Amino acid sequence: MSTTLSNKPAKLVVRCFGVSVDGYGAGTNQDLDNPMGVGGMTLHEWVFPTRTFQKMLFGKDGGTTGPDDDFAARGFDNIGAWILGRNMFGPVRGPWPDDSWKGWWGDEPPYHCDVFVLTHHARAPIEMRGGTVFHFVTDGIESALQRARQSAGGNDIRLGGGVATIREYLNARLVDELHLAIAPALLGSGESLFANIDMVRLGYKRSEHVATAKATHIVFTKDA
Repeated sequence: MSTTLSNKPAKLVVRCFGVSVDGYGAGTNQDLDNPMGVGGMTLHEWVFPTRTFQKMLFGKDGGTTGPDDDFAARGFDNIGAWILGRNMFGPVRGPWPDDSWKGWWGDEPPYHCDVFVLTHHARAPIEMRGGTVFHFVTDGIESALQRARQSAGGNDIRLGGGVATIREYLNARLVDELHLAIAPALLGSGESLFANIDMVRLGYKRSEHVATAKATHIVFTKDA
């Protein structure tokens, strides 16, 4: 873990977060077979064929280029640490039954830095191949952010989700930048990202808007 701090606080950013046209960031009934809930994977079809995704997850050369790939690549630019809600780490609920579950991503997750997982149940850190270390934080979102800032060494912190976690950080006005990839799809039900959240009152404004055939990319930034 890095302990080098810059004079400028690291930004907390949400990047490449898929949302349906009707505002859902995940479908219903999330489980081992449906990690994003029923229908939830359709929210991410824009990123799967990109050069960045193909290289990151499969080690393959090639893939699509253009604005979708540009946003995918930006998702990992200048990131020094991650924060995840427990649902983004895995389908296990309640107390950890054992140490067998180590995330969705196999022996070498795509993070390559410290990842702070929000949970109500303590667990020892997990060191993975490629430099990823999962830390389990039981004392709330601000504690996780403080620890992530200490680890990031002045780089930004990416908030990976899920929906409930992003909503909590938004309501606390802790998110500095929010990039949504709005998929041309309806889920009908699931986890609503903006239900009862007043983004205007919280001080967020649109700073970018790029539409492609697979997604509409919108970036919101927080007023100083």
